[in-house]
Amino acid sequence: MVVCLRLPSLTSLFSPITTNSLRRSPPLLRRRYRLQRPLLVARFSAATETTEDKVDNNSKNRVNSDRDRVITPRSQDFNAWYLDIIANAELADYGPVRGTMVIRPYGYAIWEAIQEYLNVKFKETGHSNMYFPQFIPYSFIEKEASHVEGFSPELALVTIGGGKELEEKLVVRPTSETIVNHMFTQWIHSYRDLPLLVNQWVNVTRWEMRTKPFVRTLEFLWQEGHTAHATPEEAEKEAMQMINVYTKFAYEQTAIPVIAGRKSRVETFAGASMTYTIEAMMGDRKALQAGTSHNLGQNFSRAFETQFTDENGQRQHVWQTSWAISTRFVGGIIMTHGDDAGLMLPPRIAPIQVVIIPIWKKDEDKVGVLHAASSVKKILETAGVKVKLDDSDQRTPGWKFNFWEMKGVPLRIEIGPRDVSSGSVVISRRDIPGKPGKVFGISMEPSILEVYVKDKLDEIQSSLLERATSFRDSNIVDVSSYDELKVAISQGKWARGPWSASDEDELKVKEETGATIRCFPFEQPQGNKTCLMTGNPAEEVAIFAKSY
Repeated sequence: MVVCLRLPSLTSLFSPITTNSLRRSPPLLRRRYRLQRPLLVARFSAATETTEDKVDNNSKNRVNSDRDRVITPRSQDFNAWYLDIIANAELADYGPVRGTMVIRPYGYAIWEAIQEYLNVKFKETGHSNMYFPQFIPYSFIEKEASHVEGFSPELALVTIGGGKELEEKLVVRPTSETIVNHMFTQWIHSYRDLPLLVNQWVNVTRWEMRTKPFVRTLEFLWQEGHTAHATPEEAEKEAMQMINVYTKFAYEQTAIPVIAGRKSRVETFAGASMTYTIEAMMGDRKALQAGTSHNLGQNFSRAFETQFTDENGQRQHVWQTSWAISTRFVGGIIMTHGDDAGLMLPPRIAPIQVVIIPIWKKDEDKVGVLHAASSVKKILETAGVKVKLDDSDQRTPGWKFNFWEMKGVPLRIEIGPRDVSSGSVVISRRDIPGKPGKVFGISMEPSILEVYVKDKLDEIQSSLLERATSFRDSNIVDVSSYDELKVAISQGKWARGPWSASDEDELKVKEETGATIRCFPFEQPQGNKTCLMTGNPAEEVAIFAKSY
């Protein structure tokens, strides 16, 4: 039996439910509230023109979608747009328990791509994967005062097991610092046992009041690294190394231009001495904390008496770090790059990089077109490209174009009878809609096709990063006073300005504007600075923004 210390209200799963908001919501949400509406025909973008003169969209052996795949315009309602994409791109669905989600295969494939990259980086930096239990004795949580204070409102507790009340209630893992320290205490005895560097890929449970698929759910997936060191310098080096790994991942793999920096004392992880973060600007200009790395100091090692004998024979407490990235990064990818046509995936993180759509009208053309499409698929697979051949004949080419655009596949290859005759294909880019993104007459010759496709994938990756960086930079305002900060936040922008004020002043900003200090960026401007709140000298600028 699971008992929660804090239960969310019945109306807090998403924004307040109204008839109009339900009508804007994706089918899976409407099903939950049983709101009936007529089916709408799936929209087609300008990019759905085929290489043939016309395709018989009313062909008896091909049917249009029996599902409503209309996406709410992003500019009209960002939250409804986000939920529409998750539903229509088949990324996730709601679980039977409020606040949970079922990650569907396509959504999980994106998470697997994240895992594959980070697993390599973790092992390159000397870390080993392992697993700690999901159930943690409540007494462990109580040992570190700030930790229990920070997490108590979100804990899920098990009080009954095997039909009997437990002698000690168990916490369903919200994070693992406590149980990790319990085990580290048994494994670490001498300086020769250090550093100890481990990581685990697990689920965690936090009883959130307001949830949003991928971004904030009752249960989510993440990796959490835990390390122990002999000196504070080694721990600090580790914490910085891992936030740098996350930063590089965000830029190079997901094309998200995060800002890396240090959290304020108010925003520091419960139980940490220092928290480093990567902050990303979403399409609605809210900030998303996309990854964190914590220097835990000796806070947990003193609470759990995790000690070692140093080279001089003295007993010392270890210095520790922990760091994590979760499935909220999938939400970040959606909200950074998606458009009104649906998801838009950076090629390096896309489960499918190229989709091939064969097109034929006459049965005598089918065999030749499919043979050519299969050959192109084999050429690209041999070159290491992730390819999907959609050779089903139950949907029209236009429907397929719309569907794979919605799922964010970076490149589409079209092959019809004329293309077979000319030994060429038509290639369309997901990031450039319509005719401007379509190129005709690309040779099927393996050496030419392989180079062209790989070059275009690299161009798309770079283009998405440049676009996101331009959007971010154009929405950050430099401010020198509190009034200027309030204006910037009221306009939905990020405010960047000198800060040396108190924790109380920081909480005042949050109360009055809804914005928090996202970080003190590692990259700081030179010169003298004056705190925007107090007028006193300041050594750093901070970034303020509303956030998820």
